[in-house]
This record gives sequence, C-alpha cells and structure tokens, in this order.
Amino acid sequence: MDGRQASPPRAVPPVDPSAALPPDALVDEETFSWYNPENWYPIRIGETIRDHYQVLLKLGCGSVSTVWLCRDLMQHKYVTLKVYETGHRQGLNEYRVLQHIESVKSSHPGAKLVRHALDEFKLPGQRGPHKCLVYQPLGLSLGDVRHIAGGQIPGDILKSTAYGMLLALDFLHTEAKVVHTDLQEGNIMLSIEDEKFFDDVVEAEWAAPSAVKIDGDRVVHMSTSFDIPDDPGSPVIADFGDAQFGEDLYTVEVMPDLYRAPEIILGIAWDEKIDIWSFGLLIRDLFEGKHLFNRRLPSREGSCKPHLARMIELLGPPPSDLLRRGAMTKHFFDDKGQLDWDEPKQGGSLEDEEENLEGEEKEVFLAFLRKILQWRPEDRQSAKELLKDPWLRVNI
Repeated sequence: MDGRQASPPRAVPPVDPSAALPPDALVDEETFSWYNPENWYPIRIGETIRDHYQVLLKLGCGSVSTVWLCRDLMQHKYVTLKVYETGHRQGLNEYRVLQHIESVKSSHPGAKLVRHALDEFKLPGQRGPHKCLVYQPLGLSLGDVRHIAGGQIPGDILKSTAYGMLLALDFLHTEAKVVHTDLQEGNIMLSIEDEKFFDDVVEAEWAAPSAVKIDGDRVVHMSTSFDIPDDPGSPVIADFGDAQFGEDLYTVEVMPDLYRAPEIILGIAWDEKIDIWSFGLLIRDLFEGKHLFNRRLPSREGSCKPHLARMIELLGPPPSDLLRRGAMTKHFFDDKGQLDWDEPKQGGSLEDEEENLEGEEKEVFLAFLRKILQWRPEDRQSAKELLKDPWLRVNI
C-alpha cells in the first residue's frame, strides 16, 4: 500500500441491449469447440473483484482463460487479470512455476523480460473455483503485431525482439532452470512503460464499446483491439501454464503441433533445447509471414509423419543415433532409417523457403537458423551462445 485511500470504482458505460450481437453469434471463447459456459467465469465490465480490481475492458482470451484490463483500486495502477476455466491444471501449474521463478534472486537482464504474478486468488464458479492470476499489464502480442503489420513483423522490431527473447530464455534456462515449452506468437508480449497508453485505450473503448452478446443473465464481451504503440517496448515471455522446472529430463507431451521439436515426436526425453527449436521457428515464421511447418491434420498423432517428412525436406535425414534413442521411432521409420511416408513434398529446403532476403543478409540469417534447427538437441546452440550471433548485429 502507498498510504493513499482506495480509489472509488469508475463509472462505466452501461451495456446497450439493442446493440448486442444476435444470440447465435459466437464471441471469443465461445468459438472453441470445448466451450461450456458453466466452466467460464461470467465477468462483466465495470464489476469490482474482491473489492480490489475493477474490470475495465477485455484484452482477450486463450484456450482455457479470459484476460482483462483492471484498475487496482488499492495500488492505483493498471493490472491484468487472468481468469482460468474451472479446475484447469494450467492455472495451478502457471502459478507454481511463477512462484519458483520469483524465488530465483538474480541480476540477470533476462529476469525482467519474464512475466511475474502480482497476486493470485480463486473465484467461486458454477462448477467449481476459478484460478485467477494478476500481472503487470502488457501490450500487444507478437501475433497481434504481425496481424496489424499485414502478416509480417517489421525487421527492426523482429531483431530487437529476438535479442530480448534470448535474454529471457538464457535466464530461464540457466538460472531458473525453467523450460517454457509453449513459445508461440501469442505468448510473447510487448511491454508498455507509459500508463497513459492504457488511459487512452480505456477512453477509446468506452467511447465506442466493443460488441457484447447477451445470453440470459450472462454477458459475453468481445475483446478490445488497439494499435501498435509508437514505442512497442521490450518482449516479455508470458503464459507459463505448460512450463516445467528442475534439473531432470522430461517425457511429458508438450509444445504446439506446428512447433514440435524432433525429440517430442520421436519420444526422446527432452530439456530446454525444445525452447530453442520453437524460438527459431517463431522468429523465422514472423519474418516470413507464414509457417515453415504448415500441415494441419485433425489429430496431433496423425500429423507426426508429415511433420517428420517436412523436417527431412528442410534438414536432411535424421542421424541414426538420434533415431535409436526414440521410443516412438519404430512407428515412423523402418530398420534402415527411412520414413514410412510417400506423399508429395510439402515445400523446399530452408534456403528455398527464404524469400525476403538476398545475398549476405540471407546467408547470415540462414546461418543463424541452422544453429537452431538441428535434429539433435545437443547440436542446437544455447540462448547464451545465440546472443553472440552475427545476425543479431546486422540490420535487416
């Protein structure tokens, strides 16, 4: 507390039923195939949570949570409130991981580029409690920036973003001993240093409120959109719901389908090098504006062979010693190390797929990616090593 009295809640614009979306419209979290309204907490803009956090607008939603911009009436500042679906393990795991990160006392510059929790509590729900986490507010995700920028991240933003991400990963991997496991464009946020940015966002949203859907006594709010700020800020790694920490190797199934590292598919115990793999794919995809791995199939299991086939197109055949280590290798490769897959090629090599650079710039960028996209995890450079790479010092 800073000694001042709590701020009174702000008066918010009332919901206009005549402007509501039709009942059959699907809004934000309702678009998920697993959505059940009884499992999601029915937050309303304007309400005050626990006499502490007044909800001002909806920032977005994830697969198992909604995210809101709030005003901390006690501390007189903006915060972000994340409300998880009832009983979901990610909420419990995220707070456990964030507590561990908070316990690591470090002067590493990357420690400031990892999102920290300010508070946690539970809200009662129709089917059980909802885990809630409070954070410092951040701006757009890299996915938002890419979308606003027309499909690709501008080169100057991308280079500084890559450097900041590597700083954060070096802290997580070497000092906190944390593996994020879910690096993707929606989980890398850009910091906001000036609170006036949020003043302006709230003012604009309240002047022309985002659409809502009224379903009985439940109001489903649509997320607020806003532009890239003049100073996009530093990248911050967020969303630790699937993260792991400790010194051991892991075998649990992790990573988004399109960003899976070879060891995940082959059934090899993994470590922090899976983050390096997904970091490389993410940077490349943001720069090119399209996924290097783009074969989407209904099931994760069914996409394994085409995913491996694409790896072979890009990197050449996998080393035989790596295949021998894989508990799942026999399901994909024959005794001679040949993939059981005869469908047409999905694309070209790394060199063929690079379309935006030429000459030395292309060579330097591809050399950077080659240090990351390696079959063997032990052959991938660490975040600390990649921070010294020439690509990070060359203007795109």
